[in-house]
Parts: sequence; C-alpha cells; structure tokens
Amino acid sequence: MAYPQLTDKAGALATALAIRTRKISVAEAVDAAIVRVGKFDSAIDALAVPDFERAYETAKAMDKGAPPLDQPLFGVPMTIKESFDVAGLPTTFGHPEFRNQIAPKDALLVKRLKAAGAIIIGKTNVPVDLTDWQSFNPVYGRTANPHNAERSPGGSSGGSAAAVASGMVPCDYGTDIGGSVRVPAHFCGVWGHKTTWGLVPKHGHDFPGMSRREGFIAAADGPLSIAGPLARNAPDLAVLVEVGAEVPLRRRPKPIKDCRLLAITSLPGAPVDASVLGPTEAALEALARAGVRIDRASDLLPDQPQQNRSYIKMMNIVMSNGAPAPDGKRATATDWFALLNAQAANAAQWEALFQTYDFVLAPPAPVLAVPHSDKAVFRGTISINGADEPGGSGLMWSGTATFPGLPSTVLPIGSGNYLGADLPCGMQVIGPRWRDLDCIAAAEAIGQILHS
Repeated sequence: MAYPQLTDKAGALATALAIRTRKISVAEAVDAAIVRVGKFDSAIDALAVPDFERAYETAKAMDKGAPPLDQPLFGVPMTIKESFDVAGLPTTFGHPEFRNQIAPKDALLVKRLKAAGAIIIGKTNVPVDLTDWQSFNPVYGRTANPHNAERSPGGSSGGSAAAVASGMVPCDYGTDIGGSVRVPAHFCGVWGHKTTWGLVPKHGHDFPGMSRREGFIAAADGPLSIAGPLARNAPDLAVLVEVGAEVPLRRRPKPIKDCRLLAITSLPGAPVDASVLGPTEAALEALARAGVRIDRASDLLPDQPQQNRSYIKMMNIVMSNGAPAPDGKRATATDWFALLNAQAANAAQWEALFQTYDFVLAPPAPVLAVPHSDKAVFRGTISINGADEPGGSGLMWSGTATFPGLPSTVLPIGSGNYLGADLPCGMQVIGPRWRDLDCIAAAEAIGQILHS
C-alpha cells in the first residue's frame, strides 16, 4: 500500500550518520538544507523566521572537531515551531505587534536539541494564537500543503509538517493540544508524535505578551498541551522524543503480531469522511491479513462524547488562560477541580483498557487536507461526506488521546480523494502513558506491513 512521498532526502539519523562517517561535512548538510529552502519555500511558505547565517557559522565550528558520541543529532539541520523561543529571534504567535520582540534565551527544548548536536536553521509558520488546522497569520503569511498548494498543511504545527514533507529539513518540533502535531502529519503525509503529557518540557513556549513581562517565569507546562516531533520515519521520531524527554523512557518490545489492538473508526457526533475511512479500512484489512489481532469495538472504551465535553471545556480554559468565555462566564475554581477529577477518572478508564489492549488505532482527523479559508476551521464548517459539519466536531478525534494525556504516533498509511484532490492519509497509534517509544515502534511495525 503506497503513500505519497515528496522527497527521498535523508532523515535525521541518516544525516547524522553521514556526517559521523565523514561522507558529508556539517557545513555541507546545513548548506544543502538552506538550498532546499531556497528552492521550495517560495511556493510553500513553511519557514517563518530563517536563521541561516548563524546556522552556517555553527556548522563550520562543529566541523573543526570530532563528533561527540553523546550527540545523536550531531550536525543535523532542523527547524522548530515559531512559538518556541530561540535566542536572538522573534516569537510572535502570529501577532504583528510582537514581530520585533526578540527572545533573550532559548526554550528548554531548544537547548536540549542543540546539546544533542542539532542545528536550528529557522522557525516554522503557525496560525494566530496556534488555534487552527491551518497555518496563516498577518506576520508571515499562509503556508501551503506541499502535496497541493490549494490545501492546508494543517495546524498549528503546519509549517513544521510542510518543511519536513517537502524535504527542506529532516525533522521539526511542534506542539499539540487539539491535534496540532498529529493533524499536520496526517495532512502532509509524514510521521508525528504526540508525547505523553509532561514528558517534554515547554518552558520557553509562552505567549509573547506574557513572557516579556518583567519578572515573568513559566513555572509549569500548561494542562493538555505537549511538545512533539515531526519527521519522515519512526526511528527519527524516537530519538527526538528521547532528546527532549524529562525522564528516561523504557522500551518494552513486543512484536506487532503478538499485540491486541482496538480500532476506532466511528464515534457519536464525529463523522469521518470516506476519503479517510477508505485508506483506514484498507490498512486494517492489510494488518488483519498479516495476522494482527484487531477488535472493532470494546465496552472498555471510555464514553467518548462525555470525554469530549470535558476536554473541550478544559481546552477552552487553558487556551484563554482562564479568561471569560464568549458568553461572559468565567470558570470557577470549583469548575476547574471538577474537570481535573473528570480527567483523572478518564485516565483511569484508559489505563484499564490498556490492561486488555496494547494499542488503539484511530483516524487523526475526520477529513484530509482542507482547502484554504480565511476563516479558522473551528469557526466554520468542514465537508464530511457531502454535508457541512461543525469544524469543531473533528476535535473529538484529537481529544481521544489529549484529555487522558496519552502518547499517540501518526504514521502515513495511504491516500484518499477529498473534494477532488488526491491527498495523504494518516493513522493514530495510541498507547499507555509513558510508553511513547513502544507507541512509535508499533507504528513503525504497522508501517512495515502496509508499505512492504
């Protein structure tokens, strides 16, 4: 089962190996990435903030010494989502008033990536306030899907996925609260991983109006939201997770044919378009033919509409930083503690499910890459099987893993025709908390079956 690939350029680990074995220099790797940006980005607009001169100077300095053994990404050119602080570059979240406010220091994740040997060549585009499945703003313009310039690359890590899919860079790091890593991976035909909540720190990923206040210190990551990588293969995802992780992760290898999987393709109030269901059913059939055990329903699955209601309430509070809702009502402390209790109960239900199942398979979104619009997806409608559905209905598929804080790997599984265009399609592989590396390994094994 083929899926559309736009580039045969080396991934992150392959690039690091080529540098380590002196097949190429660090400067050559960085220069090649910059050349690819120059060749492709005028039509895609994935790179919001270039940092080529500093990247090339860093590369030349790294070429003067031997690659350290403890730097798995030594010399790898990469980008990172615009919303992460990189010292000396602006962080705007898409707001023009912050275009000249320069970050004084690197976000913690940026420091870890650099310590692992990666070279940040720039920052990738986002929607305003990171709140759309598109990536356009008045500062840096609109990012196009590299498979089809008339379609969105997803959001809010859309520039990240577009840069990786087009071959500009082998990897990027984004964030996800409403599918913002998984949906761009799905739309652009690349690999993405939503990490277990709290695994990868987001310190230095703060709304610029907050982070520039005198004395402001981010004491903790916000609820629900995570930092997660995008790449073109599973091993690259795994090393990027390990580099960013707060704690070491254990691998518990288990052949995919020994796993018991639960596939979810239908949820109340969250219809899925045939362009997504077709490739998904074909993938499930291929796995079944290969001897993988897949159940199609289970009473162990938490009540998804109920989970979604709590998820949306919590996400709205988090995204607004507790400001009043459009109806003027503000959540009380009692409301918040009720949501925390609902989240804990929901997480316990998922933990019980994973006593029976190893992983859960599901669509990342109900549609393939949507046409460009000047209105945010969540403020309008999306076409599903010929009917206009509320844009927010798709959030149930991302919230499935987000509300309980679970890891979820998206792998490309094929393609479908959505609104007259052939586009990539992905699948989520959701696993137990802290089993991120096993989640990625399961997705890799599934990919090997589907694409062999």
